[in-house]
Amino acid sequence: MRIEQLEAFLAVAETGNFGQAARHCGLTQSTISRQIQSLETDLGLPLFHRTNQVKLTVAGDKLLPKAKKICQEWQTIIGEITELKMGKQPELCVAAIHSVCSYHLPPVLQLFCRNYPDVQLRVTALGSDRALKVLRDGLVDLAIVMHNRYLTTSPEMIVQPLYEERIEVLMAADHPLTKYQVVNWSEVIKYPQVVFKDGYGMQRLVQDYFNKQNASLKIVMELNTLDAFRGVVRQGEIIALLPQTALLEAKHDPLLAIRSLAELPNGLDALKRQVVLVTTKDRLQIPPIAHFCELVLQLKTNL
Repeated sequence: MRIEQLEAFLAVAETGNFGQAARHCGLTQSTISRQIQSLETDLGLPLFHRTNQVKLTVAGDKLLPKAKKICQEWQTIIGEITELKMGKQPELCVAAIHSVCSYHLPPVLQLFCRNYPDVQLRVTALGSDRALKVLRDGLVDLAIVMHNRYLTTSPEMIVQPLYEERIEVLMAADHPLTKYQVVNWSEVIKYPQVVFKDGYGMQRLVQDYFNKQNASLKIVMELNTLDAFRGVVRQGEIIALLPQTALLEAKHDPLLAIRSLAELPNGLDALKRQVVLVTTKDRLQIPPIAHFCELVLQLKTNL
């Protein structure tokens, strides 16, 4: 059963004449007749009494209200998809890591709202793994996260690199490690650490580097906000390994200190995180989403 068959059926039912129905649909009478015959074959019963005035059979009478509903739904769907292609969508949902939400997204949000005032923006701060999961589940339109190749390997995923940044050590202003301008890993591993909760890319990144050195990461607490990190670290010997963007406010706190990490031993690359923009191929065909991605990419030189 095809929508064209139902539309032909409705035209004949409403006009009571195959010729008028054909003119109404912009088709030939033979085409209308073939569509009705094909529909009757599919259903196994005649739909019309072929007399001077075409009338519905019992089966046709049963089909009529359902056919109207189906065709109305189809027109609604066509209208919604047409509006989507034209950029008319009620909302755009973004998931991003906390530091991006705090420091990088505000100018993008302002520009987008100016260009698409009728699209409601919904921005949620999430850990990288969680943000990628809700993107895969269709709950958001794009994610700005730490790169995780394991969660972005699907062929429909589009991954755009934004920036890289080094990881540094956050500590209390009177911490023993403040005597170093650059902290060696042999010193870092001595102290307990506060880390992001499971599902955040930073925990995975730090844990992987400790594993590569066969060192034990002494996790004493898991948190998910930068305010909480700063509050805990101020109290004593606990330290945190955080990306530079996450440390912007800590630089102005007299009770905190920040130190660079020494080059990693054993030939390992420097401890960095890569932040990427992730969406899907089909979403990039929708104008507001494509425009939002363009704004992020245009500003990436400032990120």
